[in-house]
Amino acid sequence: MGKKYTYLNSWLTVFAFAIAVNFAFARGVVAQKTDTSILRNVRSRPSKPAAFRNSLHLTLPPLKPAVISTTKINVPRPDDKLLTNVQVYPNPINLTDLINVKYTVSRNAYVNIKIMDVLGNDVATIFSQRVENGDQNVSYNISNKLSRGFYFVRIIVGTESVNKRISVL
Repeated sequence: MGKKYTYLNSWLTVFAFAIAVNFAFARGVVAQKTDTSILRNVRSRPSKPAAFRNSLHLTLPPLKPAVISTTKINVPRPDDKLLTNVQVYPNPINLTDLINVKYTVSRNAYVNIKIMDVLGNDVATIFSQRVENGDQNVSYNISNKLSRGFYFVRIIVGTESVNKRISVL
């Protein structure tokens, strides 16, 4: 039973203390409003500049409404292909023929075209230089440079590569 009254008395004490503190703060606010020394300190503070009143720390230039830019910006997307429409012809090739490689590059890039054997060894480098965007066509004379068999033409543009199989008769 003593526990119950102690618990109740402690809550009543906390409640009474909260009310007393509330009255003390309310009384202090009224006293501050009538005290002239507080008002002198408030009036003597320098006012903030206009840029800081709105709490915006930078001033933005004025916007001109209804101004439309006609400049087109082409931003390459990561899903765009750099190398497309790769064709190697004629296939099969005779030992005395020319091999033609036709491809399309979507933007300026470094192009490397190689002929590799079945094991992946480089047999010949057909083309290796920077090209402009658009359709490209490269011809290469293979007479006495390749023997009969299967080869691969590897076209490397940037980080993309395409392999095409050719057979030499």
